[in-house]
Amino acid sequence: MGQAKARGPYAKTPARRAEIVRAARDSFAEKGYAKASLRDIAERVGITHAGLLHHFRNKDELLAEVLAQRDAEEWQRGLEQVDSPDQLAPYLGELIRHHQKAPELMRLWIELAAAASRSDHPAHTYFVERYERGRAQFAEGFHDDAARGRLREGVSPESAAVLFHAVLNGLQLQWVLDQELDITGPVTDFVRLLFDQEPDRDRHQNRDREQAGH
Repeated sequence: MGQAKARGPYAKTPARRAEIVRAARDSFAEKGYAKASLRDIAERVGITHAGLLHHFRNKDELLAEVLAQRDAEEWQRGLEQVDSPDQLAPYLGELIRHHQKAPELMRLWIELAAAASRSDHPAHTYFVERYERGRAQFAEGFHDDAARGRLREGVSPESAAVLFHAVLNGLQLQWVLDQELDITGPVTDFVRLLFDQEPDRDRHQNRDREQAGH
């Protein structure tokens, strides 16, 4: 006889964890974090409460995993869809509209990020490393843009990376407070401010022509 397949809540742990995270994301979005329960999430997956606790110790840990997975998915989409400054604003507009479809998750992310500013918070290390990684990756991309003369003159790639995160997160906070506020327009305007509309070579050629005309 062949070996019996593993059954129950401990079978195929990575796949089961992914199912739990998807169910938790749905539950948090529908019910809000406070009202969502681990028992409800377990029922959505088809396992027991005890089975869920084998994978995640508590709801805070599960929330952190939901948000970390969302971050990873969005970063991967960004790498696939954005390879020039011209594509950045449309991608960010799409990203913001996607977030606005689940305002509860947006609010939970903001609340968790603020709470994690305390060094003793369980998610503190994750958020510190997330922002460090994000700034480094964006700065690297901006260095490439600067080499092509697209980054606004006088703005360093490091400053651009910090500003990028500040503007994107700040706009989403304002929208959570006032969901009638348009934030896709401002993020597009910010990208225009961050990048010159003409490459460095063209800018210098235009400058030379202007000087020659005097």
